[in-house]
Amino acid sequence: MKTIVLIHGFWVTPRSWEHWVDRYERAGHRVIAPAYPGLEVEVESLNADPAPIEKLTGAAIISHLESVVGALDEPPIIMGHSAGGTFTQVLLDRGFGAAGVALNSAPTDGVRIVPPSQIRSTFPVLKSPANRHRAVGLTFEQWRYAFTNTFGEEEARELYRRYHVPASGRIVWDSALANFKPGPQDTHVDYRNDDRAPLLFVSGGEDHIMPPSVQRSNAKHYKSPATLTEVEVYAGRAHLLPAQQGWEEIADHVLDWAVRHAGWRSPSGA
Repeated sequence: MKTIVLIHGFWVTPRSWEHWVDRYERAGHRVIAPAYPGLEVEVESLNADPAPIEKLTGAAIISHLESVVGALDEPPIIMGHSAGGTFTQVLLDRGFGAAGVALNSAPTDGVRIVPPSQIRSTFPVLKSPANRHRAVGLTFEQWRYAFTNTFGEEEARELYRRYHVPASGRIVWDSALANFKPGPQDTHVDYRNDDRAPLLFVSGGEDHIMPPSVQRSNAKHYKSPATLTEVEVYAGRAHLLPAQQGWEEIADHVLDWAVRHAGWRSPSGA
């Protein structure tokens, strides 16, 4: 049985992958959706007590994910959403993973494009340097702009209640300042790494927090002719791709892409 690892982003938990976990397991795969270290509790608990989020660092998240993936018998397919897409890229660069998919991915170190809608989406954190020491949540209106701008209001509210948790102000601020600090940062990758596994960027055409321009710029940074890097855009889709209506089409397509480029044989019925 082959393994798929699903990495969540900020302002959500592994629960945001619930539909994909079920679908991939029914297709015959083993699926692991690890929480960030200290976040192995339910959404409701983190909203009641966000202290574990305040303690997070990017380095600790990457180290934890390396331990999860490194303990497997063979390299998995790794898929990440938003910040999880960044961590997916870092893991692939470090030799983990047979193939990777980054959905509405946040950029790795050195990608400097910052669209206006991204600034507005992250402003709840970046508006105050004091937030570097806090876990910062989004109001429903902020959530809808950043995550579910093409959803109906009722569905957006339900997903806000089910998935939203605060995010680490420290990591969001560190990401915003990464290009102004000397030397490699936590999300540094070698863009000329000839041994990196195949990577697919998937972008929602109407995503506000990580617009398609971010993924296109990120992909263009990869310079090795020995590796495969592709970008696909789904028109009309927002940031919360794993839960948006029609997610099945995307889940099936990216799995097929990853299985083919990982050199796996699809299980019966996949």
